[in-house]
Amino acid sequence: MTPQCPERLMGRLSIDAPAGSTLSDTRVRLLEAIDRLGSINQAAKAVPLSYKAAWDAVDTMNNLSPEPLVVRVTGGRQGGGTLLTDYGRRMVAMYRALEIETQAALERVAARLADDGPQSVEDFRRLMHRMSMKTSARNQFSGPIVALRDGEVDYEVRLRLDKNTEIVAVITKASAENLALAIGKEVFAMVKSSSVLISVDDAIRLTARNQLWGEISAVHEGSVNDEVTLLLPSGKNVTAVVTHGSCEALGLAPGKRACAVFKSSSVILATYD
Repeated sequence: MTPQCPERLMGRLSIDAPAGSTLSDTRVRLLEAIDRLGSINQAAKAVPLSYKAAWDAVDTMNNLSPEPLVVRVTGGRQGGGTLLTDYGRRMVAMYRALEIETQAALERVAARLADDGPQSVEDFRRLMHRMSMKTSARNQFSGPIVALRDGEVDYEVRLRLDKNTEIVAVITKASAENLALAIGKEVFAMVKSSSVLISVDDAIRLTARNQLWGEISAVHEGSVNDEVTLLLPSGKNVTAVVTHGSCEALGLAPGKRACAVFKSSSVILATYD
């Protein structure tokens, strides 16, 4: 009688930054296709992903990475394109090496769980699925806490995205204690695109704490609302949903200098312990 092989556990490797998931199989295949094809449009078709989903993934990876993984290039005989950086290539190589080791480890775990019966493998798989987390927030950033101010009822948290950019969040004192926030701790910050306003007036004065200046890199038009993506000097991106009428009134278009504005109370913080 042929011995029954243990049920296999097939894993999807996700490499985390200090504050959240950055690389996944789909994103790595997108990066590999960009490196191979030099075009995000062609890379998106190869994965496959929609063009917008591909750019959203690239923006998120660049925002969460200490160095850009992908850069846009313009001009030249080919009219520009999208390139993987040397840092991006190293991250892809690391991912593929870890993927091999991860699958080997999962097969060893499955063999041990099979000693307790096939249901143990299924229970483990179900638990991992339930513990995974995804968020609908369009803007996702990570960085260390550089300042904390106790306001008795709430906490003001200042987060550094890069050497030139900081954002401020205001959360309840209970939430700050629950997250165990401290100076230097890496945290994950999320801002819904509907909470971001766009301004083009340098002289305007606003009460919103977060005002990030950059250049509009893309405008995706809709029947009622448009999605406007702002490229910051660091290479990170902020996306806002703006009515089509407002886009036209402000003259929002790629290449135009603009400011992404959002209140500190609109920033959601998360940690991964």
